[in-house]
This record gives sequence, structure tokens and C-alpha cells, in this order.
Amino acid sequence: MLGDVALTPDASAAAPTGIVVDVIRATSTICQALASGYERVLCTVEVEDARRLRDELEGVTLGGERLGVRIEGFDLGNSPSEVLEPRSATLVMSTTNGTRAIVVAAGRCERVLVGSLLNLDAVVAAALAHGEDVAVFCAGVKGALALDDAYVAGRIVEELGCERTDAAEAVVRLVSSYGGAEEALRQSRSGRNLIGRPELEPDIALCARESVLDVVPRFTGVHGVAAEIRA
Repeated sequence: MLGDVALTPDASAAAPTGIVVDVIRATSTICQALASGYERVLCTVEVEDARRLRDELEGVTLGGERLGVRIEGFDLGNSPSEVLEPRSATLVMSTTNGTRAIVVAAGRCERVLVGSLLNLDAVVAAALAHGEDVAVFCAGVKGALALDDAYVAGRIVEELGCERTDAAEAVVRLVSSYGGAEEALRQSRSGRNLIGRPELEPDIALCARESVLDVVPRFTGVHGVAAEIRA
């Protein structure tokens, strides 16, 4: 088994199994939402597409943020703490980086899983069960490398215990340069954006917890303009 890492969605990586990571905070929130009882998460890039889905479907909760702030008219922001109790069967999330990474991975992989630190053991076990090569896709920020996602990719590759490409080896070595997940997330650009905002900073610690959820979200197809994720 070979493990590879796409440090940005545009980086060349492909494998039978893909794992998408957008740890602060989209994939962490998706994992928590499905573990909490939402039946599916529909991810859209554009805010208006999310609003349109609310009009078209019954029983929809809207979640999403821009610049850390909950989108006007949405029910929730983009925090794992906001999805602990399901409000409906379907959560529609507007995420720019995470949704793009999911769609890119779906075009290159036979199956796409959603990963975070929260479900680290579960997503690794699911990937190992297939026994095929794995590519981890980091969502990044606006097409650029994101330290927090690279750190999580490194933890996934470590736990896979597989042969590594140079990119995979690089992120494993990145992991060893930090004392732990929260330290790495706090030093990332995404983490720094949350620091100093009393309502958002606690999400860093929430997203840094390892293997507290057993859920393995999977991309199941495209629903209109949305990527559908189910456990």
C-alpha cells in the first residue's frame, strides 16, 4: 500500500481511496454532524446554492461561515460545537475550500472519505480495510498549502503505516516538529484567524482532539451543485 498527499487540491495525486481533510473547520464539523445524528451533509461552494437547496428540500439546516462569521440568514456557523444536536435530517454547509477538495478527490479516486483528527482511527481503519493505495487531499486555503491540514495528513499517513511518497514523508516529518495537534493547529493561518475571538478560539481545541468519533463520512455523489456526504 502506498500513501500519497496532495498538499493543495490542485497537486497531482490519485489513488483508489481518497481522504479529504479541511480540519479547521469543515471536515471536523461534517464528522461531528454525522456522528450526532444528521443523516447527510450537502456541501456547496456558493452561499446562494445553499439557500436554494433550503428552498427545494424539506427539513434542511443551513450552516456555514465567511471569514469566521456565520452567514446572514443561516442557522449555524461552521463549528463542531454547533452540530451536537441535529435540527433536521439534512445539514447544508457552504464551504469554499472543503467542497472543492471533495469534488477534486471524487474525480481521481474510486471512493472518497472525509477525515479529521476527530475520526482519525476510524478513517484510517476504513482506508486500511480496502487494502489499496491512499491519497490524502488537503483542502488548503484559497489554493495554497494550509499547515493545519498538512499536519492532519501527516497523522493519517503515520497511522496508515504504509509506504510513502515524498509528499507523504514530508508531512510525517512535519508532525514530529510539533508537541501535539493543538500546537500545530494554533500556529497555522486558520488557527491564528480564530485566536483572539472568544466565540471561535475554543474550536481549535475541539478540532485538535484525536479519535473521539467512530464515524467515517463518505462522498456518495453529487446532488445538483452539492457534494453529498453520508456516514
